[in-house]
Amino acid sequence: MIPLFAQTEAPSLGNWPYIILACYLVGLLALGIISLLKSRRAAHAETDYYLAGRGQGVLVTSLTIMATYFSGFAILTFPGWMYEGGIAPMLYALNLPVAAAAIYILGNRIRRIGRKRGYITPADMITDYYGDSPWIRILVALTGVLYVIPYVVMQVKAGGLLADGLFREVEHITMFGQQISMEDFGVGALSLVTMVYVIIGGMRSVAWTDVMQGLILLTAMLLSGIAVIYALEGPSGYFSRVSSELGGELLTVAEAPGKHNAWKLLTFCAFASLASIIQPAQWMRFYAARDSATLRRSAIAFSTILPICFIFGVFLVGLGGRVLYEPIEAANGALRLPNGDKTDQILIHVIQDYFPVMFGGIGVILVSLILVAVMAASMSTADSNLHALSAVATRDVYHPLRPKSGEEERTWIGRIVIIVATLAAARIAIVGGNSEILNTITAFFGLAMAFSAQMLPITVDLLFFRRGSRAGAIAGLAAGILTVCLFPPLGRMILGETSSLLKGTSNLKALFDVGMCGIIVNALVFALVSRFSPSPDKAHREAFARDLKDGS
Repeated sequence: MIPLFAQTEAPSLGNWPYIILACYLVGLLALGIISLLKSRRAAHAETDYYLAGRGQGVLVTSLTIMATYFSGFAILTFPGWMYEGGIAPMLYALNLPVAAAAIYILGNRIRRIGRKRGYITPADMITDYYGDSPWIRILVALTGVLYVIPYVVMQVKAGGLLADGLFREVEHITMFGQQISMEDFGVGALSLVTMVYVIIGGMRSVAWTDVMQGLILLTAMLLSGIAVIYALEGPSGYFSRVSSELGGELLTVAEAPGKHNAWKLLTFCAFASLASIIQPAQWMRFYAARDSATLRRSAIAFSTILPICFIFGVFLVGLGGRVLYEPIEAANGALRLPNGDKTDQILIHVIQDYFPVMFGGIGVILVSLILVAVMAASMSTADSNLHALSAVATRDVYHPLRPKSGEEERTWIGRIVIIVATLAAARIAIVGGNSEILNTITAFFGLAMAFSAQMLPITVDLLFFRRGSRAGAIAGLAAGILTVCLFPPLGRMILGETSSLLKGTSNLKALFDVGMCGIIVNALVFALVSRFSPSPDKAHREAFARDLKDGS
């Protein structure tokens, strides 16, 4: 077999990317319009817009949770990590069964009490139990916003980069006398389409587009694994060449404080996975599930489908790609693909080079479809988080400031929030390439899950133990958020480069998940302050416990 990586460029895709992208975008807008027509018949505008009337079935619930969970990371960054670091990053996939267990145990309880008491955002539940303090509502909303903002910016930026790769024959587009790069045009176009269908259809639109995006992405992950097996002449050839051609350090886990050391891997799987499940967009998906059976079956689907796609998809691509595409070293010491591309493009190279050989004429169509779907991975996370940000802004900020506002008014305020947030994210993504803004957001992106994880102690307490106090919840959340802020990169801005405390947090970050460090401080402060402050009265706690049990 002639190694296709020796080619100077991938086979031309012709006009197929344009055709498929046009059909895809029209499909997204059509789903938004259908969702709008259905929502007009709903009795409660706000509940329907944010939770699709709490009636989503197994297919929609499972796929929208999966699409929101993995985003573009699963199909780009993850195989790139394996290409660079070997087998060790594969252990990050252990977070999937942990996340599935959280959906089954935490998510189901959140759904039951949410339906019984009419909650829409995480803060609705937490302030209802601990007491409606402005401080606790603000802190809960803050953890959500700190998670959502970098995710939206980075997904929008990733969509633009993928558009640039998909239409590589087009250097720029001229609009209104201005030359616009394909990357910037992709950022603008994808942001606009995402904004429109989220505004039009709300949760229904977001969830059904996630179904379409999720099915294509899961298929792409598996097909890319098959392509690598094909390129290396079957399973025996794959494992023979991987074991013989990759060095020993690529087939072992690094010792601390190496990049993918065992302690970092295990604590990430235990805590970052939980952070991704209790962030606002996922929390609202629990509320939107039709019943407990739906959420339990979705958790089972999550725990089986995603690991299969990782193990037989991107896992094979990361290691096999290292054999097929011998890396080169850039001037800064970083590894690159033979043509100079970043390593997170390895899956894209595999499907571009091997699908046309495997599938003939239809392979070019599949390549175009999957490249569009990879852009969709970014959109499926961006739309969910924009939608959640809208709910947090209206329910947790606007409504307390204007308590007499009606559902229809708050829904429209939510749409305005989506417009402003999308335009701001697109602006940062476009301008950031020529400034330090995007570098700061990229670095902050790694702390997003650490902030979200600070919701875990109070969530576990109100769902299972109900022994904490409002003062304890406020103090614990504040302590957890502050602890995360002391870690790089925020720690450098707060403490300065020469701070001994910064050196300590930098060493901890090399060993453990940052969210776990914040949770330890959070939980200790929460428990201590709750010990010496009054809990919600007994009747309130008992009523809450009854609704948790009976809210079917």
